[in-house]
Amino acid sequence: MIYFVKILLHNRPESINRAPFWGEFTMQVRQHPISTAHASVACQLSSFHFGSAAAASRSGKKVYIQAALHADEVPGMLVSQFLRRELLALEAAGKVHGEIILVPAANPIGLAQAIHGAPFGRFDLTTGINFNRAYRHVADELKTTLDGLLGQDAQANVALIREHARAAVAAWRPGTDAETLKKTLLGMAIDADIVLDLHCDNEAALHIYTGTPLAAQIAPLSALLGARAVLLELAAGEEPFDEACSRLWWDLDAHFQGRYPIPAACLSTTVELRGEVEVSYALAERDATALLRFLAIEGVLEIAGAGDDLPAPQCEPTPLAGVEPILAPHHGVLVYLREMGDVLAAGDAVADLIDPVSGETTTLRCTVAGVFFARSAHRHVLRGMNVGKVAGAVAFRGGSLLSQ
Repeated sequence: MIYFVKILLHNRPESINRAPFWGEFTMQVRQHPISTAHASVACQLSSFHFGSAAAASRSGKKVYIQAALHADEVPGMLVSQFLRRELLALEAAGKVHGEIILVPAANPIGLAQAIHGAPFGRFDLTTGINFNRAYRHVADELKTTLDGLLGQDAQANVALIREHARAAVAAWRPGTDAETLKKTLLGMAIDADIVLDLHCDNEAALHIYTGTPLAAQIAPLSALLGARAVLLELAAGEEPFDEACSRLWWDLDAHFQGRYPIPAACLSTTVELRGEVEVSYALAERDATALLRFLAIEGVLEIAGAGDDLPAPQCEPTPLAGVEPILAPHHGVLVYLREMGDVLAAGDAVADLIDPVSGETTTLRCTVAGVFFARSAHRHVLRGMNVGKVAGAVAFRGGSLLSQ
């Protein structure tokens, strides 16, 4: 369902911007049914559309932004409110020069899930599958459907690949509501130039995941957000959403062995907006401003001075395969000795783990040098639980690189 609405918008909170902001704007809203007809419990997904596909074809930029794919990761949902407010104003002023799709609550299934009063939005309770895994990697079929069709015009190749990618996603036949949700999200993003997937960790410094070929392109966003780690990979494993949008480009380039110009035409990234309880108007406005400035640098928005005086980056990109997960060797009370964002040397103590019965204390140490960027929100942990992550500069892990 597609409809247009007039929104009367009051800028809140006034503590952020003392001057009240009122305005009427027209915005396209789309409702996407997720459940089948006559389902006992039905849900739908809402997307908000600014600019137009025609504007995107003129500027060459389509942007897709979603928040809370893991439905219990709240910071991105608040950031989306600031994004929506500013995008409405920019659109009314004629300063949106592409197409921007904003999905402020990307997981209506997960938002409705709770276990004994605790929100549970990371995994689908019906299937047990992570909502940010098992997206369709369309490159596998495009290797066949594109055979003999590509040429020496890079722009023509990009347009053709996007056409085939859209068709591949459209042909996906989901068997569950969770798969329908994934198909719907991917269908909106698969042909985008820029994809911003807003998440958060348990407790964390702001950090970013993206593809290795995208390291240079992501640098301004990393600087604007103040990221303490930028984690690069060609394939993280298990088909997360951001890779479903971007990895097809370098996979196809490798498959065709450079015979045709195939650029990395989708700048797709997962942005981890600190920890799950770091939800405030001040942080949300700061993050939204950084995202909007980045889109202005990319030519999608017209914001005066957006590219001026960029902050210095707070980190250098490192391989995702260089991240050391620190695991608890036994159960116990967890006492952290270092803060998020600290730079550690190999062998530094990260936390003490105290057996509450015996009183035995085990000091947990990292074995790689790097930035301590994420840790558990729990202070009693069981054996084998991941209690921290250190972003090392040298790749040493293989296989699936993402935590569950």
